[in-house]
Amino acid sequence: MKLTKHAHACVTVAKEDARIVIDPGTFTPDAAHVVAAADAVLITHEHFDHFDEDLIARSLESRPELRVYGPASVVERWPARRGQVTAVAAGDNVAVAGIDVSVFGDLHASIHRDIPRVANVGYLVDGRLYHPGDAYHVPDAPVDTLLLPTSGPWTKLGEAADYVREVAPNNLIQIHEVMLGPIGQHSTARFLSPEMLTEVPLAIVPVGETVAV
Repeated sequence: MKLTKHAHACVTVAKEDARIVIDPGTFTPDAAHVVAAADAVLITHEHFDHFDEDLIARSLESRPELRVYGPASVVERWPARRGQVTAVAAGDNVAVAGIDVSVFGDLHASIHRDIPRVANVGYLVDGRLYHPGDAYHVPDAPVDTLLLPTSGPWTKLGEAADYVREVAPNNLIQIHEVMLGPIGQHSTARFLSPEMLTEVPLAIVPVGETVAV
């Protein structure tokens, strides 16, 4: 597979002729272009930095062939488009554009006791690549490449290190980085490295670049 890193939590996964986009939100400037080129969209949860509701609604209207998957709290906004949208939850296994996708997790990580936690699922794509959304949920399956959120009001470096240790991926790629500048990103990568807290180094893939996964 090929993974293209877009701004913040959004990535494109491509295998042969299939293209899946995960979490095109309002922090991703080229989200409209990215969704237009995709066969399907996976949404981890309803927060705007992962889910541009207006964009997805327009895309469903203009492209009847587009398929969108996400928690019920996301896809039930379009009851008239049952053939295009599918609600998923932990334990589901679905074929998305011909690519196997397994679903894990249930809730967004806690930000503060005064902020309600929303539904959040993680996606294991092709049995190899895991996008956790906004949670440190450990999937009950081997993970070759873990996409790791590195910034946000719910993240914590020590918990991120423990999460990486528990998942034990072979490869680690940064996502959810928009709240960190270059110094913060490289400082995080220094902590999340074999020299310090994890056995696998954190790769910082520049926005727009594509890597094999």
